Amino acid sequence: MNVWDDLVKHIQAGDTGGTVAFVTGLGARERRVVAGELPGYLAARARQTGGWWEWHDELSPLLMAGTACLSGAAAVAGWLFRREFRWRTVHRRETEYVLDLLRARPEAWQADVARRMAGRLRLPDLRHWPVVAALVRDLGLEPPGDDVFMAGWLLTIHEHNVDEVAADPLFPHLAPRIFTTGALRQTLTFFRVGALGLLTDRGALDRAAVIDGALGRLLGDGPSALPELVRLHERLDPDLDETAARAVDYVRLLPAAPLVAAEAALERLRRLEAAGRLSPGLFGEAVEALAFRPEKKLLRATVSWIGEAVARAPEHTDTGLCALAALLTQDALAVQERAVRLAARLAGQAGETGREAIRDAAAGLPAELREKISAAYGRVAAEAPPEPPALVAAAVPAPPPPIASPGELAGEIASVRWDIRPERFERILAGLVEQAHREPDALRAELRSWWHPFEPAAFGYREYADGYDRSHMLLCRTALAFASPQDSRTLSALIAGSPRRSGREEPPAPGRVYRRRAHELIACFEAGETYPVLLATPTSGTGHVDPEALLERLRRLEEAGARALPADLCQALLRLPRSTGPEVARAAETISEAGRRVAAWLDGGGLPDPVVTCEVVTYRTRWATHWACVPQAAMSPPLPGLPEPVADLCTRDPARETGLSHDLAWWPAVMPSHREVVAAHLLQELPVFMEENGADQAGALIRLAHGDGPVGTATAHALVCGMGHRDPAERACAVEALLTLAARDQAPAAELAEAVTELVRTGVVKLNRVTEALGDAARAGAHAAVWTVIAGALPGLLPGPGERPRAGLADLLAAGAGAG
Repeated sequence: MNVWDDLVKHIQAGDTGGTVAFVTGLGARERRVVAGELPGYLAARARQTGGWWEWHDELSPLLMAGTACLSGAAAVAGWLFRREFRWRTVHRRETEYVLDLLRARPEAWQADVARRMAGRLRLPDLRHWPVVAALVRDLGLEPPGDDVFMAGWLLTIHEHNVDEVAADPLFPHLAPRIFTTGALRQTLTFFRVGALGLLTDRGALDRAAVIDGALGRLLGDGPSALPELVRLHERLDPDLDETAARAVDYVRLLPAAPLVAAEAALERLRRLEAAGRLSPGLFGEAVEALAFRPEKKLLRATVSWIGEAVARAPEHTDTGLCALAALLTQDALAVQERAVRLAARLAGQAGETGREAIRDAAAGLPAELREKISAAYGRVAAEAPPEPPALVAAAVPAPPPPIASPGELAGEIASVRWDIRPERFERILAGLVEQAHREPDALRAELRSWWHPFEPAAFGYREYADGYDRSHMLLCRTALAFASPQDSRTLSALIAGSPRRSGREEPPAPGRVYRRRAHELIACFEAGETYPVLLATPTSGTGHVDPEALLERLRRLEEAGARALPADLCQALLRLPRSTGPEVARAAETISEAGRRVAAWLDGGGLPDPVVTCEVVTYRTRWATHWACVPQAAMSPPLPGLPEPVADLCTRDPARETGLSHDLAWWPAVMPSHREVVAAHLLQELPVFMEENGADQAGALIRLAHGDGPVGTATAHALVCGMGHRDPAERACAVEALLTLAARDQAPAAELAEAVTELVRTGVVKLNRVTEALGDAARAGAHAAVWTVIAGALPGLLPGPGERPRAGLADLLAAGAGAG
């Protein structure tokens, strides 16, 4: 009998159960035969097929065969974690098969393999966690102390199985670590909150320990604390005694905790104070902490609490007035008005400490509010406005240094991830081109361990048609085209023949520029050729290419007898500064045919500035069913005869641009001398992401501001979209962009005023967010630009006859007064 041939029949039939039965009946010698064949067979199948889906049914049988026939614990653990198996579908029955095969080995061997498997577990792939956990339970081993194992256990906790969880042998070891493990951030969901609540209700978890654990984690994590911890705390609903025992913790939450945690802490403290169980010292500490919070909702609640507390206990008067004094310094007119009304009401019972605090703080109030304080507390002189800070444009970041060796390049390529930034993309692409031309053999040797064995799925051939057009995948595909042209040609053929390719969505035009450049290099490498140097690699953090550097690169191409790649040359032309002198054109036309194209481009004045217009239209997002108003831009067609990639950038085709992009930070460097065109493209995307935290899209505005060329209505609309973002970090990027433009005397203030009016009136952005951003810009020194913006926007935002004032209008007026 040929044991291997018989086993392969089960494997290729996808018969997992039959494979298990077959290998279980093998003797030691036969298992050694199978163990010797398995690695080569697995590698060959990965290499010979177009992708894992072509042999998906074989993966589970192969996993069982290796588990049963490989001898050492290290070999079995390594086999179970082979990357080829990550594509298989895991069912509970498969886990049972693996456990049955492992349990057939000696206990010491099982313990060894359990420890080795536990060391290989990584988030988010925990498919082998049930196997490790079962062995730990069976053998009575100490559970691993790392966060990954803890994450696997936490993910097994659900409301429907809390009794089973409580009876789990792992429970006594792991339950005390729930609120200290780093895995809590990845595992604590709404449903798990309910399960932890049930475990507490039934006594499996100590109630006091859970409340303390949740509060301790909220305090430890600070501004990044999980809101689910607040939900768990509210689910347990501590009574007055439990709250009083933790009053200090609730007060400590107030200064920096997320809004939802601060609100919960405030509510608990208000109940304590109303019951007379909050000490004056803690009351004072609490209201003082709240008075410096940025959220208006908390500030209003603080004013209300002070009024109620003083009415119940007049001895709180001076403490409350000191907190009201801090509230008077808040840059929120509505809050100031509430605080002034309450302070005036409490003037008759104020002590000297409270009166002095109110008078000192009132000096910076608007005249009308200051007069009310003067009437109640004695004359308050207006303080002289502080000198505005000097407005200085932020420095343009320098480009990264070039890659110096094949080894350095191979390390960079191996570490490429989906979140690669544009400057790193350009650095690696330039290094790949130069090292491939200069030291091809050394570079191929360095790259071999990165791509071998070749697996199409690892290089962007996915079930979804747009996966291979992501920037990091383009870079990896380009490196593969040089390292293994034959495998790259196979991949290109698979992609071209993909049944879903024709239906994929086109990325926006700026993204297509990067794609064209990568694809022409892929074609070059697949043809067995190299390219001496990229013309378009930026020499500045703005994305510009220095004219002298471009001339030197053209000379290197000519000396190597290479023709300029079309997309590379077009991108280099778009990255030239607007002020390139005629001497560059004269030098370029003597070098080569590509040089003569550069000269013709420069002699023609470069790219004419397209006329950009904006309008607010109804737009439906790709993933949602609701409708939203977003700005869209239309660019008039440029002069005829421009290269196709350039015309593509300057003439929008909405029917073609159906995809959304998460790579907006890449776009300003495509056309660093034509900011208004880039802004028009940004407007297609920015509004869609305005309600997403962590979208990291408004950073493109900073790069845009550092560029060159006209700024107008599109730039203004893009800035206002950034200022209207939900995420404060994104709004800060828009403010930095405005400051950079203002410091260079380029802020489009009149267009910004029109954009604020239009986008607020149509509901695209919220006025309070824009007001906050404008206030930040004024305080940073852009007071003149901000005054022009607010003065221009106010007439269109004021209420008409019979209309109620728009929410946030008072704060906009206050910001304008402060800027003026």
